[in-house]
Amino acid sequence: MLDIDKIKASIVTSVYHVTPDKKIALHNHLHHDELFYCLKGEGIGILENEETEISEGEVFVVPAGTMHTLRTNGHFWVSSFLIPAITDK
Repeated sequence: MLDIDKIKASIVTSVYHVTPDKKIALHNHLHHDELFYCLKGEGIGILENEETEISEGEVFVVPAGTMHTLRTNGHFWVSSFLIPAITDK
């Protein structure tokens, strides 16, 4: 059974303003999936060697353990949600 309270306590939320000069290092989160929700502007979500355009109202999903980053040619505001990855073992 899932411990809902533990999951709720483990979710991390942030809001980022990504600009053309902001360099976000390629990184991963071993135990969390990450969802980016585009609040305003547009940018590129990068999963290892795959690029996805993201614009207002769209979601970019990063599975746990996947190398990823964001970039833009303009201004890009995203809300980020780190959610604990649930694995059945």
